[in-house]
Amino acid sequence: MKRLTIGLLVLILLAAALSVAAGKVWVPLNAWTAADPRSIIIVELRLPRTVLALAIGAALGLSGAVMQGYLRNPLADPGLFGVSSGAALGAVLSLFFGYAAQAWLLPAFALAGAGATMALLAMIAGRSGSLVLFTLAGLILTSIAGSMTALAISLAPTPFVASEIVTWLMGALTDRSWNDVQVAVPLIAIGSAILATTARSLDALTLGEAAARSIGVDPRRLQLAVIAGTALTVGAAVAAAGVIGFVGLIVPHLVRPFVGSRPSAILLPSALGGALLVTLADSLVRIAPTVSELRLGIAMSLLGGPFFLVLLIRMRRGLA
Repeated sequence: MKRLTIGLLVLILLAAALSVAAGKVWVPLNAWTAADPRSIIIVELRLPRTVLALAIGAALGLSGAVMQGYLRNPLADPGLFGVSSGAALGAVLSLFFGYAAQAWLLPAFALAGAGATMALLAMIAGRSGSLVLFTLAGLILTSIAGSMTALAISLAPTPFVASEIVTWLMGALTDRSWNDVQVAVPLIAIGSAILATTARSLDALTLGEAAARSIGVDPRRLQLAVIAGTALTVGAAVAAAGVIGFVGLIVPHLVRPFVGSRPSAILLPSALGGALLVTLADSLVRIAPTVSELRLGIAMSLLGGPFFLVLLIRMRRGLA
């Protein structure tokens, strides 16, 4: 565990250095000084983008690990709660009605969408804390939010608005600034702190709901912590970068062979692994030999889709 954490931190530092330097225009190390005019590329463009990639990756990796522990399902992903879809719908509505002219309005709408989804999820799931009901409620909200998003695209007042919505939904960290960092990072930090408090309860839940209750775990309180923490982390991530999928699914599976299956042991490595994965992926889409920059959300889907298929095949063979 300790060696893995140290190794991930070293790789993160190297990935962050690559992220700051990489792009269609590479910035050498000797230009990272205030005296060099190219340093403005580092300070105003590359650094905020790198910070967001680290924070968003950590948020998605951590929320994915918590969800898999809570639902006791290795195929669980933050999108299952409907929080990603709700946040995306909020951002889409801001674009649809033209409220995204000011930089802070789109993130505000995205966070409002995540918060509304969180409230609906808690209301539908009720006080029973049932995992089945909780999962079904998340699937229902995801379907509704996805349908409303598609409706907004089809009814967009102009082709330009429709194009803006579709482009934003693809997910990217292009042209992000320190203002985006100031909005997203504090919310991600608060949400991550809430999710971290669930570690011991998630360990107890592996014994079964009845056994967890008998040793003092309050299912309703745990459920609310998972909802609130996921809403803040995933909502802030979607608000800052659009929809970036599969990180919460991939990373816990990659770190589990090194730390075991105990949920609390997976949380920190998943956060670090998520930060590493998103930062590397964002660097690669920038240096890819394409005419325009490949969208980060598309790149993660190209990676996550086959990964998800392999997991399904392995699970089927294990059940056979």
